[in-house]
Amino acid sequence: MKLEKILDNLNSFEKNSFLKIIDGILASTPKHSKKIDLVLSDTSRDLKNLDSINIVKVFNLIEDEFAEYLKTEFVNTSSQLDILSDIITRDGNCIMKQDWFTRLYEMKLKNLDKKLKTFEKSLKDEKSKIDDNRLRDYKIYKACLHTAYFNDIDNNQDTKVTTDEQTILITLSQQLGLSQEEIKLINYLIIPVKKLEINLVINDLKSIGVIFYSRRTSTIYVADEVVKILRKVRGKEIADKFFRRVLKLLRESQINLICKKYNIDRKFPIDQKIREMIKEGVSFTSVLINDVHKDGTKITEKKKLINEVCNKGLKIYPALKGNTVEDKVSNLIKYFEDIERDEKVGISIDGYEKLLLEMGEILLELNQLIKNEFELQEENVLLSNNLLDYNIKPRDILEIVSENDLEIFCKTKKIKTRGDLVNNILDAYKDSENLYIENFENIGFRNLNLIKENRIIIKESELGLKFEELTKKIFSKLGFNVDEKLRKQLNTRKDKIDVVINLGNKDLILIECKTIKESGYNKFSSVSRQIKAYISLATKSDYKVIKSLLITPEFSDDFIKDCGLDYELNLSLITASTLVKILDGFKTSKHKQFPYNLLMRDVLIQEDRVLKAIVK
Repeated sequence: MKLEKILDNLNSFEKNSFLKIIDGILASTPKHSKKIDLVLSDTSRDLKNLDSINIVKVFNLIEDEFAEYLKTEFVNTSSQLDILSDIITRDGNCIMKQDWFTRLYEMKLKNLDKKLKTFEKSLKDEKSKIDDNRLRDYKIYKACLHTAYFNDIDNNQDTKVTTDEQTILITLSQQLGLSQEEIKLINYLIIPVKKLEINLVINDLKSIGVIFYSRRTSTIYVADEVVKILRKVRGKEIADKFFRRVLKLLRESQINLICKKYNIDRKFPIDQKIREMIKEGVSFTSVLINDVHKDGTKITEKKKLINEVCNKGLKIYPALKGNTVEDKVSNLIKYFEDIERDEKVGISIDGYEKLLLEMGEILLELNQLIKNEFELQEENVLLSNNLLDYNIKPRDILEIVSENDLEIFCKTKKIKTRGDLVNNILDAYKDSENLYIENFENIGFRNLNLIKENRIIIKESELGLKFEELTKKIFSKLGFNVDEKLRKQLNTRKDKIDVVINLGNKDLILIECKTIKESGYNKFSSVSRQIKAYISLATKSDYKVIKSLLITPEFSDDFIKDCGLDYELNLSLITASTLVKILDGFKTSKHKQFPYNLLMRDVLIQEDRVLKAIVK
């Protein structure tokens, strides 16, 4: 979940620990101080008085300093931050109820205890299956860690690993090519792991700014922006879902080479091998540069493999640059970082919802598969908005489904099976948002039965937001700048504008959306108070509202009459069906942007007159 959305959902007390840490970093003069001053001077020097948008701006400018701050926390050997960060940075764990987090923590410790016993036995066993060279690497790292931790006893001090010692150990582990899981196992052979009280764990994580916690709902939130930094500090270059995407492009013989190095059972099915590699925290860079290649492989062959992964497998265009193997891998990591920052879903959100619904009907195990893969708590996880909050997108879902099941789904839905099945499915669901626009009036009338008959699955409580979302889409398709950023800046807790159209030069059109169950919207007095309040918000910020619009399925005669008599509002009325017809006519017109002057004339917009005007 994005940091801005989390901050919007929390009260000031729940944000306090995070803001204190940012304040501390700002006091130490970060490298982007001048840019930060520009953000703060526009509003306030006190972070508590900043809105969520500006807090996120400031946080993005201190990302490097926040990462350095977290590195010092990892040195604290009693924090278990390595174990806990593996939980909270995992795909699907950015929103968790406390009981679910407790379960994941206890399960992690239980599995760690089993692995430690097996690992310790393997180190001592003369007939160990571990390769001799790998066994030597483990013993070297273990001996160095033992010295770093216990050398304080000679000086009559508490045992600990200092920051300098930690830096050396990180360098050593990188040179030995140890995975994060291997490092963790050796660490906890030297420093035994203890189960901590869950409230203490949550408070510790909250106090260092890596999680937010809502006591009211007993919910833990981890911002996508923080997850990215935590992964970086832990040495995980990309998200698990992107690592999986690359590994699935490799041949099984190449996968087995990686398994051999990291002691992963080569008898596992290939999907299980890939899952184990990701759990091990294997270095993405090490895999592509070294682990996937046989000894003695030439640089040109390594470059060829990486080019095949990027060009043929991932279909990256234009081709990634890089003179060296290291440059190419570094640019591939940047490519995945850019994808992660991009909030686009790949298909429409409505298309995502329809895809989940129809896949769930055909592949009956899909819901459980997603739950297991992403460790989700909810019973029904086939909901696009929820999955997007977890930063799980359509491609991420399709990539965990077996090739056989994807083929079954394609054949059932008459989607072509030649070529890349994932891309074929995504292409087939690109335009399903039209289904929602076609049902715009039904959604406005809150006609749930008719909506369901048209194969749209939506809760009644979500109809208002969906009507508002579709209004934004329609005006965007009409070529208008639907300014979400400005809308959030203008809105207050009391007054919330539904849609802001920015015409430039400080000119705005404000839109209010209303769904109804009864025939004819007739609450003029309440809506007029709302719109006057919105106009006041815009005016105070030096914007000029040249028009206000009200969108609803139907207006009563009295409402239209009252609207015509109130000259202060400059309000025009558009029914849902009229707006859809205007959009249909606009698609075949010569205009790139709908001429907004056509909305300035009438109290109740007449589609016939508008359609005649735009086809001239």
